[in-house]
Amino acid sequence: MELRNGMDLVEVDRIARAMETGPFLRRFFSPEEQAYFLLRKQAPQTVAANFAAKEAFAKAMGTGVRGFALREVAVLRDPLGRPYLALSGRAAALGEGWRFAVSLTHTQTTAGAVITAWKE
Repeated sequence: MELRNGMDLVEVDRIARAMETGPFLRRFFSPEEQAYFLLRKQAPQTVAANFAAKEAFAKAMGTGVRGFALREVAVLRDPLGRPYLALSGRAAALGEGWRFAVSLTHTQTTAGAVITAWKE
């Protein structure tokens, strides 16, 4: 079995400032993520945690943010609120054969994510 981890931290204020520009959400987040953000009243902590998970995915894959768009790594929630990844495009090709566990957290000032990836 191969096991990889990726972790990232994001300053919530940085994301809140970026959200003030129109293209930020459309550029980096899937339509499903954007709909979830609306349910959460566009809470910058939620957006920051999702952004951190995208970066953590890149670290777990060992590529950095190269060869795929961050928008192709959607961080969604199941009916109980558990986060999971929905990959598309080049990110799906990169993640083929891998399984992922996602952990998100945030305070008022910082959001973080850990991605654990494994395959047999």
